[in-house]
Amino acid sequence: MINTEINRLLNFAKQRGLISEDDYYYSANLLIDVLHVSEFAPEEIDETLETAAPVLSRMLDYAVAEGLIEDTANERDLFDTRIMNCVMPRPSEVVRKFQSDYARAPKAATDNFYKLSIASNYIRKDRIARNLVWKTPTEYGDLDVTINLSKPEKDPRDIAKAKLIKSSSYPQCLLCRENEGFAGHAGHPARQTHRLIPLRLASHRWFMQYSPYTYYNEHCIVLNRKHIPMKVNRKSFENLLDFVTIFPHYFLGSNADLPIVGGSILSHDHYQGGRYDFAMTKAPVEKAYSVAGFPHVQVGRVKWPMSTIRLTGEDREELADLAEKILNKWRGYSDESVGVLAESDGEPHNTITPIARRRGSLYELDLVLRNNRRSEEHPLGIFHPHAEVHHIKKENIGLIEVMGLAVLPARLKKEMHLLGQELVKGTADISTMKEIACHADWYKMLREKYPAVTAEQVDGILQAEIGEVFKTVLVHAGVYKRDAAGMAAFDKFMQAVSQAD
Repeated sequence: MINTEINRLLNFAKQRGLISEDDYYYSANLLIDVLHVSEFAPEEIDETLETAAPVLSRMLDYAVAEGLIEDTANERDLFDTRIMNCVMPRPSEVVRKFQSDYARAPKAATDNFYKLSIASNYIRKDRIARNLVWKTPTEYGDLDVTINLSKPEKDPRDIAKAKLIKSSSYPQCLLCRENEGFAGHAGHPARQTHRLIPLRLASHRWFMQYSPYTYYNEHCIVLNRKHIPMKVNRKSFENLLDFVTIFPHYFLGSNADLPIVGGSILSHDHYQGGRYDFAMTKAPVEKAYSVAGFPHVQVGRVKWPMSTIRLTGEDREELADLAEKILNKWRGYSDESVGVLAESDGEPHNTITPIARRRGSLYELDLVLRNNRRSEEHPLGIFHPHAEVHHIKKENIGLIEVMGLAVLPARLKKEMHLLGQELVKGTADISTMKEIACHADWYKMLREKYPAVTAEQVDGILQAEIGEVFKTVLVHAGVYKRDAAGMAAFDKFMQAVSQAD
């Protein structure tokens, strides 16, 4: 059996361009070593697979049966990555291919690099396909919603092993460039199939990779060569604009650089991008402003629940200059009438989430105003999801959510199934049902809004209502609310920006 599976994987690797005919026996010998096989014979394989997952699954079952690994999610992930490393091109080969493709067209380079990342199983497409994904129409456009099911649950045996791993600072974090080729262990994912593309942004070295958990098309990560903290500043705007010059078919954005309103990893400077049009990308400018000294930059307020300023122009330098001016003004800006304080007790609160893209010859830079103040009423953050929506979304609102894509926890799949059953039965109150009691207040609202629900209707209703909750999450995270007082306060800030220095 294992001889056939080795041949199947070699066939797949050749079809996907991971290896050439000249690599056949070299890769076969690596595989028989990893799998502890004593003999090997070539076989003719006539099949075309979308991913290597079916072959890897059988190889992993063999490894478990032979006692090579324990049958846990983590051990299987570590081992199948080690298997795929046997049919991987070297990093230098990947870089040369990318540069050769780029000479033909930027899109050709990213297309082929993305295909390689899927073929190598670095992007586990079979797992990502399990995610529940839908769109919810709102007055701000179609919001994207994902219930993330692609990350496997931790096995108690893996947790126990992780505790035995000797503490190490290598690699320092999951984003460090030293991850390329790292074998991993119980506390760190395997990265032998990980490949990086070197970039030069604003005269500094960066690297591009794809996210192993792609939440949207060609979800890429651009990481600083150095392990330094996230920081939004003038250099950030230059980096984003440089990137979309190199890859005009991609966008690139940065998480904010303060806790609560920042992303999950603030310890390593990085950006996220890709090829996808979010609802925010399509959102129109609803009010134009003029800023003294910047006659060639169009400035506008975006019709979006989070307070967003859009800069549009052909001159990257001028865009970066104005973005820096807005950031500096916002860092020190306070307006107590709408709860905006630049700092308290020496702690800074104001920052920006910037996103860059191209529209033909024009550059577009969205600057989302963020504030991370907390209060007694909102201990997790005033401009953060409030308590009434925590049953759906409690985590930080990072770059991906800012643009209109909700990444929701896996627990919701089961909870929505159970809640839907009660909704169809017409149950009056679910507050005593342990697994779904956290949704009790929301459920009451649903019962009033939908007094009679059929089994055929319930999934669509719940998806639409979860999307509405996500819209409320974005409203909560918006610094200037979309009422008369909030829009007047937004205009007041823009007036302060518009004045000549």
